[in-house]
Amino acid sequence: MHKDEFHLKFFMCVIQSRQLVRTPQRTAGEASTSSMLIPKPPPKTDILKSLDTMDDPDTVGSIPVFKTEWIMTHEEHHAAKTLGIGKAIAVLTSGGDAQGMNAAVRAVVRVGIFTGARVFFVHEGYQGLVDGGDHIKEATWESVSMMLQLGGTVIGSARCKDFREREGRLRAAYNLVKRGITNLCVIGGDGSLTGADTFRSEWSDLLSDLQKAGKITDEEATKSSYLNIVGLVGSIDNDFCGTDMTIGTDSALHRIMEIVDAITTTAQSHQRTFVLEVMGRHCGYLALVTSLSCGADWVFIPECPPDDDWEEHLCRRLSETRTRGSRLNIIIVAEGAIDKNGKPITSEDIKNLVVKRLGYDTRVTVLGHVQRGGTPSAFDRILVSHWAVWPSCLETLNLVVLPPRVETVAVLPPQTKDVTKAMDEKKFDEALKLRGRSFMNNWEVYKLLAHVRPPVSKSGSHTVAVMNVGAPAAGMNAAVRSTVRIGLIQGNRVLVVHDGFEGLAKGQIEEAGWSYVGGWTGQGGSKLGTKRTLPKKSFEQISANITKFNIQGLVIIGGFEAYTGGLELMEGRKQFDELCIPFVVIPATVSNNVPGSDFSVGADTALNTICTTCDRIKQSAAGTKRRVFIIETMGGYCGYLATMAGLAAGADAAYIFEEPFTIRDLQANVEHLVQKMKTTVKRGLVLRNEKCNENYTTDFIFNLYSEEGKGIFDSRKNVLGHMQQGGSPTPFDRNFATKMGAKAMNWMSGKIKESYRNGRIFANTPDSGCVLGMRKRALVFQPVAELKDQTDFEHRIPKEQWWLKLRPILKILAKYEIDLDTSDHAHLEHITRKRSGEAAV
Repeated sequence: MHKDEFHLKFFMCVIQSRQLVRTPQRTAGEASTSSMLIPKPPPKTDILKSLDTMDDPDTVGSIPVFKTEWIMTHEEHHAAKTLGIGKAIAVLTSGGDAQGMNAAVRAVVRVGIFTGARVFFVHEGYQGLVDGGDHIKEATWESVSMMLQLGGTVIGSARCKDFREREGRLRAAYNLVKRGITNLCVIGGDGSLTGADTFRSEWSDLLSDLQKAGKITDEEATKSSYLNIVGLVGSIDNDFCGTDMTIGTDSALHRIMEIVDAITTTAQSHQRTFVLEVMGRHCGYLALVTSLSCGADWVFIPECPPDDDWEEHLCRRLSETRTRGSRLNIIIVAEGAIDKNGKPITSEDIKNLVVKRLGYDTRVTVLGHVQRGGTPSAFDRILVSHWAVWPSCLETLNLVVLPPRVETVAVLPPQTKDVTKAMDEKKFDEALKLRGRSFMNNWEVYKLLAHVRPPVSKSGSHTVAVMNVGAPAAGMNAAVRSTVRIGLIQGNRVLVVHDGFEGLAKGQIEEAGWSYVGGWTGQGGSKLGTKRTLPKKSFEQISANITKFNIQGLVIIGGFEAYTGGLELMEGRKQFDELCIPFVVIPATVSNNVPGSDFSVGADTALNTICTTCDRIKQSAAGTKRRVFIIETMGGYCGYLATMAGLAAGADAAYIFEEPFTIRDLQANVEHLVQKMKTTVKRGLVLRNEKCNENYTTDFIFNLYSEEGKGIFDSRKNVLGHMQQGGSPTPFDRNFATKMGAKAMNWMSGKIKESYRNGRIFANTPDSGCVLGMRKRALVFQPVAELKDQTDFEHRIPKEQWWLKLRPILKILAKYEIDLDTSDHAHLEHITRKRSGEAAV
């Protein structure tokens, strides 16, 4: 996914000394060992098979979809809000810092307090755990305010030599026992979780030694007879085997892409070659995804060293790019890049090679620690906000099933180190396999787009047209670029249609070559032009142009109009044989409301735009104090943006159409804000989806809040409008769109061959017109006709939307008294939209 995934694109390691589940079939009473849970990576596939079976387009940006099962009794379910009473949780950050760690700390603290538990900060990582004293302080609800948007970690992180020794772990155990802490949340990388596993495995012996030394009483030892540890994996390198995304990776990609986009403009001006070095001493994930997201000419990563003649190949590649008319070259290098003999390949080596052999003006930029800095992305905030439910509910866990594909192996961190071992032994295919399916898919798509030359002759080729339909969405251009270039690589003739179905009817069609889409990946909007016009009224003209230009397949990139346009094309086949050609819809809309897909290209960019705006507004409100902002978001009737932005920005409420609300709910929200103004957090943020209610408009809510809050707080309103459709696409949207385009064109080529009959293309089966969507982290083709029953056409939304199950977390983090549903179907399962008359959450 998955960044993806969204994209998707994540992992949680659970360590329990008392009840660690080794497999989904294990009973609760079995004894535990030093096992952890990780997803098992799939086997390697070749390029074409990879494209054909690709189902994990990087979870980079937007929240991933996965299922978590918690087996609880009926009584436990209703007592969820009190399950933490009498318990204590400590949270620490360890190792290298990563954006999103503060958001994780905030969420753990607030959900822990919500359940009735006491929550403690451990400052300076494991060192603070060893030193004790003021390094371990009790947290309050207000103490984590304004942490959500901060990078780094405000509770500090440090490398701790003391904790590596048993004496240091003994002191740490003493500090926990004396405070009655039996639950520990560790946010860090492989070293941090290795330490956590060692600590857990020694816990009983550590208690015994403390008892013998008279440092703790028998009663204290009994109360602390177990230690539950939850690990949240934080590392910008994304270097955990079998995981799709770690905390901070998506944010680091945001920093990198900001710099790459800035460098691209100066490189074009002076016709320069830039060599950019990114972090990744043992993992090339950042370099690889960056190369896909910016259309780099070459990437060097440690897992896949170049062939022995790479110098000649690189220079030929750069020269060919310039010959096609490009004014720049971009080369991405992971800091740990090596050749097949294990010799380092440095940025300076590459620069010297290009200057010596080609004479190009070449510069080196080493990004360094800027990749760790800055505010966390929306994805990182939402991911950790959801994860925070687990540490606070450890006492009632009998079974944990993490992302799909999860299987149990012996200790996780050593397997992570197996990648480095494989590279040291020059077993690079094995190293690539250990990185997992998502990493391999990225690599295969990159190689296809960057290293495979399109054939000179197009004899016997097919003609495929690509178009944008509906409102603009960031990432549309990246999808077009990928579709065009994969089509050319396959030997097809590719046409581009301007202005959607209207342009198809008017014949606004031209052939696209390789250079036509050069530099499109990072550009927002729609270079082809896009309109909401549907095809039904222009079937005759469209049919005529399909014949005139010999169009044999159609790739439609767009939102709900693209989907409904596809349905109309299916209906039109009854009257016009010319419409009997395969077509595929790639969802691309900020509203994320296309049936058949959990994510749409462009939604992540819009979400990050909203978060950035809300961060600035909250900063303003914090300065003026006693001020509440009402923010209107886009989305039509779909509340995805309002809900996700509410989670990511720390909103007090988010009004959406899918959950009807009444004047009583509005009154409760006002009263909640009145109480909030009595605390040290004297500000409020309320989001409203633009069509959540025809009567309770933004103006109405603003006037209501202004009147009811008179003398207590001021109210302001902001309508974000079309700024949500603009801007450069995020790394997730670029990567997601690139993979979707590649997948769609690969499907198209096969479907055209399958539909060839009697010297012509004739496709009239339901599966010849599909939506390509992400369903629970898998890319699948679904016939548009089969999606009709899943669609609310009146309100232009799917009848079932997975993200609705995240809304209780938004309420919990805003300090509302609600039921915390931890039943066995509670987490991120698709659910049916609430009907009018049902109570709003």
